[in-house]
Amino acid sequence: MLTHIAVRAVATTMDVAGTGRYIEEALDLGLDAAQIQEALTVVSGLGVHTLFESSRQLASAVRRRNGGEDAPLDQTQQNLWDRHIGTDPYWQRMEAELPGFFDALLRMSPETFVAFFDYCAVPWKSRALRAVTKELISLAADSTPTHRYKPGFLLHLRNALDLGAGARSIREVLEISAAAPEHRGVG
Repeated sequence: MLTHIAVRAVATTMDVAGTGRYIEEALDLGLDAAQIQEALTVVSGLGVHTLFESSRQLASAVRRRNGGEDAPLDQTQQNLWDRHIGTDPYWQRMEAELPGFFDALLRMSPETFVAFFDYCAVPWKSRALRAVTKELISLAADSTPTHRYKPGFLLHLRNALDLGAGARSIREVLEISAAAPEHRGVG
């Protein structure tokens, strides 16, 4: 049920009526508001894909104009890197899917770098949903007909598999995602 809500609420679909209908059904089935809100918070982060792609493009353009080299991180930047990324396997996997994103974001806007981690942490702090559920919801959001985002899809697929998601769960999520309506706009 949460996947139905997520693929209808995500910014690339914005099916307000469908979201409301599935929220009602989820509440009728016994899901609580915290679980539903956590699913909504997970998919609200879809806008970070703008950061993923455009920050790397910006860094590349700046690097070209500066002779092709980046200066070493200053001490403040290095401290932020160590605090937020360090050797965390989740962020290392993300770096593998989106090479250069974290460095680009940190160099272009340390404030946005910190805000990215603060916002992304929100649905992981309350723990109303299991981690595998959040990964499956993210997988669905990255595979709706109006948002095919392969780097996120691969990241969330690997994470879901590592967390124990089976082929059946993944197929079900992809079927729900494939049936998401097109973005009709919100009036």
